[in-house]
Amino acid sequence: MATILLQAAGAALGSVFGPVGAVLGRAAGALAGSVVDRSIINGMTTISGARLGDARIPGADEGTAITRAYGTVRIGGTLIWATRFEEEVRVERQGGKASGPRVETFRYYANFALGICEGEIACVRRVWADGREIDLTGVEMRLHPGTDDQLPDPLIEAKQGAGKAPAYRGLAYAVFERFPLDGYGNRIPVIQFEVLRPVGRLERAIRAVTIIPGSSEHGYDSSVVTEKTGAGASRLINRNVFHASSDWRASIDELQALCPNLKRVALVVSWFGTDLRAGHCRIVPGVETPVRDDESRPWSVSGIARGSAMVVSRNDGGPAYGGTPSDASVVAAIADLKARGLKVYLYPFVMMDIPAGNALPNPYGGAGQPAYPWRGRITSYPAPGLPDSADQTAAARAQVEAFCGATDAGDFSVSGTSVTSAAADEGYRRLVLHYALLADAAGGVDGFIIGSELRGLTQLRDGAGAFPFVEQLIGLAGDVRAILGAGTKLTYGADWSEYFGYHPADGSSEVHYNLDPLWASADIDAVGIDNYMPLSDWRDGDFSAGNPDGFALAEDADAMRAMVASGEGYDWYYADDADRRDRVRTTITDGLSGKPWVYRYKDIANWWEQAHRNRVGGAEQTMPTAWVPASKPVWFTELGCPAIDKGANQPNVFTDPKSSETAVPYFSNGARCDAMQRRFLEAQYAFWQGPDAPEGVDPDHMFVWTWDARPAPAFPENTDLWSDGGNWQTGHWLNGRLGASTAADVIAAILADHGFEVGDTRLVSGDLGGYVQSEQASARDVLEPLMAALQIDAVEDGATLRFRSRMKQASAARPISVLADIDRQPRFEEIRGHDSDFGGEAILDHLNPVNAYERATTRSRRVMPANDRVLRLSVPGVMHDGAAASAVEDALRDAPQYPVFAFAGGDRHRAGRCHCIRRRGAR
Repeated sequence: MATILLQAAGAALGSVFGPVGAVLGRAAGALAGSVVDRSIINGMTTISGARLGDARIPGADEGTAITRAYGTVRIGGTLIWATRFEEEVRVERQGGKASGPRVETFRYYANFALGICEGEIACVRRVWADGREIDLTGVEMRLHPGTDDQLPDPLIEAKQGAGKAPAYRGLAYAVFERFPLDGYGNRIPVIQFEVLRPVGRLERAIRAVTIIPGSSEHGYDSSVVTEKTGAGASRLINRNVFHASSDWRASIDELQALCPNLKRVALVVSWFGTDLRAGHCRIVPGVETPVRDDESRPWSVSGIARGSAMVVSRNDGGPAYGGTPSDASVVAAIADLKARGLKVYLYPFVMMDIPAGNALPNPYGGAGQPAYPWRGRITSYPAPGLPDSADQTAAARAQVEAFCGATDAGDFSVSGTSVTSAAADEGYRRLVLHYALLADAAGGVDGFIIGSELRGLTQLRDGAGAFPFVEQLIGLAGDVRAILGAGTKLTYGADWSEYFGYHPADGSSEVHYNLDPLWASADIDAVGIDNYMPLSDWRDGDFSAGNPDGFALAEDADAMRAMVASGEGYDWYYADDADRRDRVRTTITDGLSGKPWVYRYKDIANWWEQAHRNRVGGAEQTMPTAWVPASKPVWFTELGCPAIDKGANQPNVFTDPKSSETAVPYFSNGARCDAMQRRFLEAQYAFWQGPDAPEGVDPDHMFVWTWDARPAPAFPENTDLWSDGGNWQTGHWLNGRLGASTAADVIAAILADHGFEVGDTRLVSGDLGGYVQSEQASARDVLEPLMAALQIDAVEDGATLRFRSRMKQASAARPISVLADIDRQPRFEEIRGHDSDFGGEAILDHLNPVNAYERATTRSRRVMPANDRVLRLSVPGVMHDGAAASAVEDALRDAPQYPVFAFAGGDRHRAGRCHCIRRRGAR
């Protein structure tokens, strides 16, 4: 229309200039009219994008089995509820102009619930949609763990109506609200969950735990901290997972979900020692790098900015340690832990940053100090026992005073939650007082540990025979008490070889209760022990020779429990490495006063309830020390065991390639063994939390070493970011192990779920992170593949069905005296199955050791039908005195047509399923 009108108008106007002007006017009018028409027409046009016509929602079939999960497993969800898809329409003008056509785009959202598995589960760690991990901070997902009292989901109830929504009690399920479908072809994707369902006893036994790494610049911050990495690029420093808003939240959420009885945490915060010589050692905070661009929360510790802080040494191309946690992150961590209902114990900690190849004088002799050593090696220069040692001289006191420094609380300024030091020295006192003031500024803490495992210092004596570092600790405790008040519990975490006294290795036979003045101090509330005492003495040879301490297998938790207050360190000791190798045990005795507990580091009960008397010059002193018997509780400020083969032999060692302290336990092959760690801790809890536990140790203050604020699986998998990830494999970490399981725990849980209460799994060995029962099946069908894969036998013992790992028990081998052989044929094959699998009569009589010999004469052999081509014998495995061999010989003589026989020899082959050694190549 506009084209016609403007054509006419243009022609009229152009006619003033004659015919040519009329033609030009008409053309110009037509052109202008066309533009107007297109604008009007396009403005009324709507372009619609792809729209979902029919939404097909998959669902569960009637009678679908509910999955059972054991340990940590990945499970696909089953749709149990959904609404119609929600359609969101967005209208925009093409090209951004009002005259452009309207474009409609459609986006769809789904509300649905997925059944996961039978409850109760602890938590879900990760979620995948069509194989891609979902960022759970970007979707609304509510998890119902499957308790017996869980309530209906609010969305389901809102849609179905009040009182009409099922609670799905006993079923763990997840509800997704307005889940965006545009990335999945406008359909509900296949969703899988990483489920953590503990089935052992350990998780519920844990009441206290330490939190590390202690060296992570922003790792304790619950809020995300970023840095600029390039033009237009940035990095989230402390978020390396998709299932939480920060690493801290992911880690602590999982810890609380796994350990429902957790009440206390000890937050480790590390500064770095620079020298093993007490008089030269600086204790300072450190950073990984001197510069971070546009750090959203700048790093600062005690008023020291990043650019002024010590940069930790380099190892293998990266920082040897993470940096000291920023003060802001420590304050944030304390606040978050309190908000979660946990009691917080602040734990200042010293790590030794002494790199390999240094030229520092070694206090123990020689040039060059060992790389990244234990803080317990800090001592006088020269060390005790060496010529011209400073020990027992005035120089020892001077070196200790130099180590501690002269910082007082007045050398700090506090503004809000910021604590700044004006102290000139870099001594140990500055570290402890800084964190006491920071804890106070953060609103206070429930407990404070003034130090730990500084054994090389607590055992130093001055010229008068006094222990100057112990005096320093007493004064430091008083200073911390003045800052934090009477409501905060204080202690020192002594090494397990340190807490009970000092026995100089100089042949004097003296005994000094050097820490008693500290334990007796009015400012100390508990005796702290870092407990890494051995609970076993297992060797590979014990499989065939037996174990002298009654261990049935390496991870025998019952035997370990018995060793908590017996065995090495209680009844006997090894005088040297040769004696340990040959198992020459020396009984712990006391020829002076008849008090063997004086030398027993495991005898906590007697140490706690007895008066202590020093022994000097071959005589016990008349006056006791300041320790008042049974006056204060004992805390385990650390308690742990590495997840390594034979870890209970030597729980205090760890593997760390960069450290001079790296080692594996006595007689260990170095292989990872999560079950060892679990059984060790279960034994400790069974003893100290049991009804017959001796007095003294407070079971509520047993801080397990350790839980890492770096969450699984980012730690330990991301070794490019965290170089100590490889140490996790056999280390003391609980991350990635709590919530997982062992073969014994899984079998016990399966039996319990099927109502079988007379199963015994104590002789089952080995790790099993998780196991799934996805179909309806009997316990036997569920267990069969597991037992076959892990070589586990089941043995009927009266009314009890005993499970045991093959070739893992401490029992002498029992030889088979007679075994027929055929040339050029395999010597034997092993067949395992039920009696009915072989036809005819039973292959084995499951005879008990008590009546085996008595019944042997009447049930010595049974011959199968000829078509089975197998000579079948029932020979009791316990008969190894010739009777079994005679039975075999008689059978072979009476039935020579069967060049095959079956034999059950030794306890290892007596099983609830039949065991057959069959001659191959029978006619």
